[in-house]
Amino acid sequence: MRYQLDLTLRRAEGALVRVLGTAERRGFAPLSVDGDARDDGDRWHLRMTVEGEREPEGLLQQLAKLYDCLAVEMQPCR
Repeated sequence: MRYQLDLTLRRAEGALVRVLGTAERRGFAPLSVDGDARDDGDRWHLRMTVEGEREPEGLLQQLAKLYDCLAVEMQPCR
């Protein structure tokens, strides 16, 4: 199943790599990544589509634990 993630990340070196690695380790393949910087310059808004057969709650919980991740929301893709 496919899911759309909306994340707010600290603008830190390696933040994107940590998010992608977490998704892959939890059994989800990143299909697309798009993002932009927030007006304050300290944050990124990231939109990512992932696909996987596992329950999405595990991924959501692990992403929320990342220091760089300030907020994360997930919804199934139609």
